[in-house]
Amino acid sequence: MKFLVPFVLTILVTSCLEKNLTKNELENNPMTTVKLMTLDPGHFHASLVHKSMYPQVDSTIYVFAPHGTEVDDFLNKIKTYNSKEEQPTGWKVKAYLSDEYVSQMITEKPGNVMIVAGKNSKKIDYIIAAVNAGLNVYADKPLVINSEGFKKLKRAFEIAAKNDVLIYDIMTERFEVTTMLQKKISSIDYIFGKLIDGTPDHPAISKESVHHFFKYVSGKPLVRPPWFFDVNQEGEGIVDVTTHLVDLIQWEAFDNQIVDSTEIEMLNAKRWPTILSRSDFTKVTDQKEFPTYLEKDLENNKLKVFSNGEMNYKIKGKHAKVSVLWNFEAPEGTGDTHYSIMRGSKSDLIIKQGPEENFKPVLYLKSHGNRDFDSLLNRAIVDHVQTEFPGTYAEQLSDEEWRIHISDRLKIGHEAHFAQVTKNYLEYLEKGQLPDWEIPNIITKYYTTIAALEMAKKVN
Repeated sequence: MKFLVPFVLTILVTSCLEKNLTKNELENNPMTTVKLMTLDPGHFHASLVHKSMYPQVDSTIYVFAPHGTEVDDFLNKIKTYNSKEEQPTGWKVKAYLSDEYVSQMITEKPGNVMIVAGKNSKKIDYIIAAVNAGLNVYADKPLVINSEGFKKLKRAFEIAAKNDVLIYDIMTERFEVTTMLQKKISSIDYIFGKLIDGTPDHPAISKESVHHFFKYVSGKPLVRPPWFFDVNQEGEGIVDVTTHLVDLIQWEAFDNQIVDSTEIEMLNAKRWPTILSRSDFTKVTDQKEFPTYLEKDLENNKLKVFSNGEMNYKIKGKHAKVSVLWNFEAPEGTGDTHYSIMRGSKSDLIIKQGPEENFKPVLYLKSHGNRDFDSLLNRAIVDHVQTEFPGTYAEQLSDEEWRIHISDRLKIGHEAHFAQVTKNYLEYLEKGQLPDWEIPNIITKYYTTIAALEMAKKVN
């Protein structure tokens, strides 16, 4: 890497992390090695990266974007974070707003890391431009939404390797604590056993999620740009949110292992639309009319958004299932939900997030009939879990089922996961490389989603 930190400086930065620097110290910290540039921030995830500050990162954000409401929303969110009552940030912003924002970023190049979260149709071209210019990339998912983009992605990684820079996508769901615990417990052989092979109707590992177009972010109603509902720009649901779910399957079931695309066999896939009325569209976008580029998706003056999808496939011989569903708005008191099951030879690990869980993710364990399982599980939690997840314990619900209780202080919420992923990425930048398995698995992840899309389109 072109900006690796010397050993002594690394020690100093580490001590800063442990010290929990104040806002003023962060603003005046001379030991920064990373300078962030945000390109065309069309999605609120671009701002969530900046909800926290980091000792290695310069306090100035360089923004390159066209004029418009999207960049205005990004800049307003940064102001909000700077004025928080608790742990306010101290970001300073230098905005370069013009129609030539990409070439201006490449020419000016005031930073060494490009953050991008916005129109998914443009993202891979932004990434190629960045790595060609010797810039590192930190990108919101999905990196690609079609087969043409997937070909470009493979080329982008080749260019990045040649220019000694990193491409990384923001996988926040790896830091959701119930998922982390599901992965952890699945590694304890005398509790979970081995992941079964499964069948299409009884997959070894399954991930399902429900999302909502209208919701609140940082306490305020989320206003989505109209293009978010154009699958040609945002991508269909089967290649968007499923990126997280496919990633989790690889990450949990094959920890630290390379998964090659030749080890993926797509069995079946399908897609279907969510229907939005004009009033729904207005509520979530603040736009009274459908733009012309959405006319192709209108039927009886209602918008059909192919945001829902399902895929069944085999990965390294194990049957897996991924599905995503988008509703317009969650009932009051609810939100996005997640369901997951990992089936082992000795027990199953299940994450539920329904009414019984007050729409909060909860991890359950169901044994396969071992009489001594309660004592074995409690031993496993003491010996293997509590050091990493303090306060965790198991409550027996029946002869074969337990609820895993997690300390509230470990449940930090989706928005806080962005800081956790960013800290990981900063460590990789300092080392100058990603884990050996990460790049091939990123490629395989997008191979899987694109293969599902291509198969689903043949069905309907």
